[in-house]
Amino acid sequence: MYEETTNGIKVSVHPFYLDDQSDPDSGHYVWAYQVRIENLGGETVQLRNRHWRIVDAAGRVQEVRGAGVVGEQPILNPGESYEYTSGTPLPTPSGIMGGSYEMERQGGERFDIAIPTFSLDSPAETVRLH
Repeated sequence: MYEETTNGIKVSVHPFYLDDQSDPDSGHYVWAYQVRIENLGGETVQLRNRHWRIVDAAGRVQEVRGAGVVGEQPILNPGESYEYTSGTPLPTPSGIMGGSYEMERQGGERFDIAIPTFSLDSPAETVRLH
């Protein structure tokens, strides 16, 4: 489990390899990751945008930006949490992934919170670099 707290918002990520969707012989490796976002602060916030930076074992970088997560822009009151699961494919047996969420307070002020950088390692990878 990877965790990071920014401005009273805690983001926890649990990645796992999807053997049944991967095909190492074809250079296709797939991971899912479960994310939990917890509002530990005293203000209501809404997740507006996401930014992911995905780096495969060959050093190729993919940037992903978009509104919300899994089609939603959840509102979190103090003490509430939101969970979702998503995934990513890579052409290599390992990589790393991290990024940020843009949050908005009720008054309209926007701020970024960190998504912890986490390692993507398949059972096919003999040397773990991350």
